[in-house]
Amino acid sequence: MDQKKAFLAYLAVFIGVLGHASSELIAVLSGVSGPEASVWRYLLGGIGLVVVALIWRPSRNLLEPLRQDFGPIVALSLLGVTFTYLMFHWALDFATVVQVGTIVTTVPIFVGIANLLINRVPLGTTKIISAAAAVIGIILLATDGYLARLAGQEGQLIGIGMVTLCAFFGGSYAILAKPYIAKYGAIRLTAVSLMIGGIGLWIVVGLFFGIWVDPATIMDRPSGQAAALLTLGFWNTTVTMLLWLGGLAAVPDITRGSYLFFLKPVLTAMLAFFFLSQPITTMQIIAIAVILGAVSLEMTWSRLSGRWVTQAR
Repeated sequence: MDQKKAFLAYLAVFIGVLGHASSELIAVLSGVSGPEASVWRYLLGGIGLVVVALIWRPSRNLLEPLRQDFGPIVALSLLGVTFTYLMFHWALDFATVVQVGTIVTTVPIFVGIANLLINRVPLGTTKIISAAAAVIGIILLATDGYLARLAGQEGQLIGIGMVTLCAFFGGSYAILAKPYIAKYGAIRLTAVSLMIGGIGLWIVVGLFFGIWVDPATIMDRPSGQAAALLTLGFWNTTVTMLLWLGGLAAVPDITRGSYLFFLKPVLTAMLAFFFLSQPITTMQIIAIAVILGAVSLEMTWSRLSGRWVTQAR
């Protein structure tokens, strides 16, 4: 691959990360409660991905996955989209954008833990160390939230717990969905999962929160709110997913490309500071550094250790 194509591929991944990082910001700017925002996001985003899948010939047959693996795919969609992103957006009603954005970055750590629990694949020493460090980072955020709770903001610990569940079940989805992605392709399975998960969110939020979202009323809302919800659905979900998946598929080194995801908490913190005027506390800066270091160590350890062995010889 020539340098220009490689640069464009990495740029696509970076823009995808920026889309992930800005999702918390856009959700807060919409002024819509977390559970309702999750419905708008995944109904609109799912529709967008379905349209893209239908346009692209290799992913056009969206019924094939459901005909062959209906039960597992529906269950995965409810786990990996409905429950996971209900927790993610609901957490924003309690915790700060920085806290949510930082903890979500621990998903790679939870992928390893989920792989241990589901497939009995043992954690190596570096995975144990990085997981422990990530937990320390979460505790630092929780401590910061606890201090805020003493000052009257008692919901932050609830939000931190929700987004931690989001990270764990998001990691579990990555492990459980892997064979179906290999079988049907990433775009096709993602489109099907997001659409099913969006419908699941619509039902759950309607039944338990009494909010029955009607997509046809999107333009009846105040213009700023409608713009935010459309952005959340199509930019932060449809376009972001396409750039992230497509970019990772095109980069010459997929592992190196995936490292860009570790910029998410930094980008999230900057966006929250400039657009929401949410202060970044010293504890949050330390937590960001600890979690980024933990996940980066896990992802780069094999390469670093290989270099050390080579140099020793």
